[in-house]
Amino acid sequence: MDVGWEDLGWERLAEGVGRRRLPGWDATCGLVIGTEGVLLYDTGSTLREGAQLRAQAESLLGAGTPSRDGPGGGGSGTGLRRVTHIALSHPHFDHVMGTAAFAGAEVYGAVGVDALLRRERDALRSDAVRHGVPEEEAAQAADLLVAPAHLVTGERTLDLGGRQVLLANVGPGHTGHDLVVLVPGSPEVVFCGDLVEESGEPQAGPDAIPSRWPDALDRLLALGGEDAAYVPGHGAVVDARFVRAQRDALAERFGTEPSGARTPGADPAAG
Repeated sequence: MDVGWEDLGWERLAEGVGRRRLPGWDATCGLVIGTEGVLLYDTGSTLREGAQLRAQAESLLGAGTPSRDGPGGGGSGTGLRRVTHIALSHPHFDHVMGTAAFAGAEVYGAVGVDALLRRERDALRSDAVRHGVPEEEAAQAADLLVAPAHLVTGERTLDLGGRQVLLANVGPGHTGHDLVVLVPGSPEVVFCGDLVEESGEPQAGPDAIPSRWPDALDRLLALGGEDAAYVPGHGAVVDARFVRAQRDALAERFGTEPSGARTPGADPAAG
């Protein structure tokens, strides 16, 4: 059976690139398909949600027939049928608790997030329950929480076969461990995690570093440029103008001013 993105409730962003807006907290998960590797960006809030994402990814990769969208489908000749790489945007329960559903995947995160996840698994469980995750599901996901084995300090390129993706540690900002993913193409796609939110005001919890957040968005804009599609951690896909306006609003909200130079081409009056 040849399955397309929309058939499974996903949004196609570019050739071989899509995302799913998960129910509950409207958290984004992204999928990037190559001929030799498949990258998932974030894994959901529970093992059940992770298993659903895994099943949908496997359906998108094909069941023995050529994929009708991009490299890495069943017709690629590689026999690829599973997620091979995972990038975790930041250490909040609605983005990382489903990782154990992806046995054998190589897991990446911003430097330091491995120790934090090991240290804070009980806090993540409590936070999940406080937000409405059933206690048993939260406890199971916390017990099996996967800490990244591959840590990104600056930038790291992954070759998925037929395409490369860039993992970039552009934070701190929303947390102390914010990892984004740039997917070259037409258009370029930038998975932003919760550094950018469209469906509501960006959330700044106790682990946020507000004084550094505007600078993180400057780095994000420099990475993606003016024509990229920016995929927030929550909400609809946005453009560079939206990200710039949110950067300026955060600087005003927290009484900070980005220290870096403005993104080339940016209009100081924009947004």
